[in-house]
Parts: sequence; structure tokens; C-alpha cells
Amino acid sequence: MVTGAGTVAAIDLGASSGRVMLGHVGPNELQLHAVARFPNLPVRTIDGLHWDILDLYRNVLAGLHSAVHEEPALQSAAVDSWAVDYALLAGQRMLGNPYHYRDERSADAVTATHDRVSPAELYAGNGLAFLPFNTLYQLEAEKRAGELDRADTMLLIPDLLGFWLTGERVAERTNASTTGLLTVSAAADTGHGEWDDALIARLGLPRSIFPRLVDPGTRIGALLPGVAREIGAGSRLDLVAVGSHDTASAVVAAPMRDENSAYISSGTWSLVGVELRSPVLSEASRAANFTNEGGVDGRVRYLRNVMGLWLLSESMRSWALEGITFDLPTLLAQAAQVTGPVTIFDVDDPGFLAPGEMPARIRAHCLAHGLAVPATPADLVRSIVKSLATAYARTLRAASELSGADIRTVHIVGGGSQNVLLCQLTANLTGLPMLAGPVEATAIGNVLVQARALGLASGSLESLRVLVAQAFSPLLYAPV
Repeated sequence: MVTGAGTVAAIDLGASSGRVMLGHVGPNELQLHAVARFPNLPVRTIDGLHWDILDLYRNVLAGLHSAVHEEPALQSAAVDSWAVDYALLAGQRMLGNPYHYRDERSADAVTATHDRVSPAELYAGNGLAFLPFNTLYQLEAEKRAGELDRADTMLLIPDLLGFWLTGERVAERTNASTTGLLTVSAAADTGHGEWDDALIARLGLPRSIFPRLVDPGTRIGALLPGVAREIGAGSRLDLVAVGSHDTASAVVAAPMRDENSAYISSGTWSLVGVELRSPVLSEASRAANFTNEGGVDGRVRYLRNVMGLWLLSESMRSWALEGITFDLPTLLAQAAQVTGPVTIFDVDDPGFLAPGEMPARIRAHCLAHGLAVPATPADLVRSIVKSLATAYARTLRAASELSGADIRTVHIVGGGSQNVLLCQLTANLTGLPMLAGPVEATAIGNVLVQARALGLASGSLESLRVLVAQAFSPLLYAPV
């Protein structure tokens, strides 16, 4: 039952930036605006690439202070972030800054893990696609380094911030599903289950470090008194669990009308797939590297990771380090005017995963594979965008074939929904209508799950998506 209107705060941390958003929700009402935005920049030290988690937390507190100042009657807050990365704790102390998933330390751990449990066995148990930075491989690297001997808790990034805010140690289920250490059921509407004790034992990981699981919509607890004072909260403010994997929240806000819709959550990574009632655990699915990740309300996000806008952002960063400054909108406009053949390359080549010198690596990849090398920055941008669109189209066809979904419409949300060239090329290559937006889908999904938990909204995911479509009308790109 809807009890009225109210305001909540979404703490939305992406792999390159973060934001604190205020969401106002009521009967037939959904509004969103940012009160804080800040960069999320990794730091390389002598032992590898890390997240600057303390700076992120400082910005979160400052953002919550702004949120409370603007809306003293703020009713709750929730955190979402990228997946797989975590911190180890001993008591209340964090044992070092979390590693970045782009760090190379897990390479040997992959082999060691597969020596104990084959990739086929892993997929049958957890439904998770192979990525060399998945949490179970990172934890193998920690074990080999002796770090797990010192730890009593492992907290994924949103849960770590939740611990600092409330003192409660939990693992939100949609994000925990990305660790590779949760069981997955083939039955419809059951989603992901519990920590897989048998797998954890086979991998030689300490079961005691994994906290209790909670579902989206669970009230985690009130802010600690010291936190409440620091942000200026004059009354009790609860932290609520949402789909804390950012893609889980983004899919909540993808305004899909029915099961014939697919989604592309396009940001640093692109997550391309469909929402299902039960996972697809076939050998063909594993070979195609599709993943079955937990969604809100027990849904399954059946998708494949595509490298994403990282290729563009890292190219821009590489040029800036060389003293060459480009304006991305201008480059995209120039790329749209490029005529003649466009080089299509494999955006998912592992060689593009690490940071640094992206244009040079793309050129080297083209040379190594007998492809024409883009001659100008505009040519390179056109090549990146068309290669991404080609990967999107290929992935959507595979998702349909493997899952049996009859895809008739594609929704693109996130930053990529603003990229006109990317949207139109994807529509052309899929032959399907593309509906673009909302841009802030992750924060909107975060807000809506909080609102439903508080009684400010009600109903199924489908009813929440109707509210999204009414408040943020998507832009149609018809195939040509």
C-alpha cells in the first residue's frame, strides 16, 4: 500500500565517478536530482592498483550532508556500486585499500582455482561467466598471499560503506551473486540462494569471513550516532539494502514493458542481456560466456559483459596525458561524419582491460589482426563506437538464441544512452527499435527499491517501470 510521498538518498558509485542523488517518490510521482558528484580515481602503489575507498567514503559523507541539508525529512539512504571488489576486515579495521578489478594479481589464481574446480563445475553451481577478476579468483590470490589468515570478514564495496555507516555487516544478495560463491537454482523465481559452503570448502576459503545475506528492500539499520552527527541528521535515518550491484539497480529502472524486451546498461562496462525467471545453465551458455546474476525480486539478469565506454574514456585520458585535449561531444560529432569503411575490432580482447595507452593498444591490436588502423582520432572514435554496437548486436542475438527470449525492443540506459551515434548504430545493426534512457537508471532503481520498502511505492518491477517510463520518457531510435 502506498502511504504518501517522501524523499530518499541514492549513493551511486560507478567505476569512474560517484554521485549522491535525492529521489522524491509518491503516487504517480518520481523525481531525481544530484546533490553531489565526484570522481572515482584508482591509485597505483608498489603492490598494485587500488580503489581510493577512503576518499570515496569522505565524498559519500559530504554528499549525505548536502542531502540532509536540502531535505531534513530524508527517510532513508542506500548504496550501490560496481561488483566483485571487496575489503578484508579484522574486527573494525580494514586490512588495506581494496584492490581494483583491473589489477593483474589474479592471473595465477585463476589456474589454481580451476585446478580444484573445473570451469564447467563452477558454472553448473553458480551460473557465473568467467572473468579473471571475479571475486573467487581474487580471494584465491589473497589466500596465496596469506591475507585471509588475518581477516574475519569480507565485505563487498557497498556492504563496506554500509558497515561504516551503520556498524552492520551484511552481504546484499544481488551483488554477492557476482562473487561466484553463491548457489544458483534452476527453478523459476527462486533466484540465487545461499553461500555455497561446499564450494567455499573446496577452494580452501574460510567460511567465517562471509557475512549473512540480505535481500533488496531489507532495512540494514540506522546510521551510527557519530555518522548522523557528521552529516547533520536530526532524526533517525535508516540504510536500506537495494540491488547494490549497480547493474541490478539499473535493470530495475530500465522501462521494459514485457519479456520481449532486452537491456543494455552502458557505462564503463556494457551489460547486455535479458531478464529471466530462471537461469540458463547449459554448456552452450557457458561457452558463450553468458552470466546469470541475481536481480531484484529473485529475477535473473542473464547477460554478457561487453568492454563498454571504458574504451572511449581511457582513450580520452591517454590523449590528455600526451597533452592533446579533445572534447568528446565534438569528437563524436566528427566520428558521425566519417565516411567509407570503418574498422571493426574485438572490443572484448583482454588486452584492453588494463589502464593506459588505449589508442596505441587499439592500433597494435588492429595491426596484429590484419585490420586497417584508424588514421585520425575521429576515425578511432568511430571505430570504437561501431565496434561496440557490433558487439551489442552480436550479444543480443546470442542472448535470444540461448535463452529463448523473443527480443523485439532494446532499452539502453546509463551514460551510453546519451551517445546518439552508439544508439543509432545499435538500432541499425540489430534491426530493432532502441529506446534510450534514463541516463541515471542506476540511481533511479536504487531510489525505487527504497521507496517500495518504505511504502512510498508498491507493486512488481513492472509497475515500478511504468512509473519510470512516465517520469523519464525514453528516446526512440528506429533502425534504418
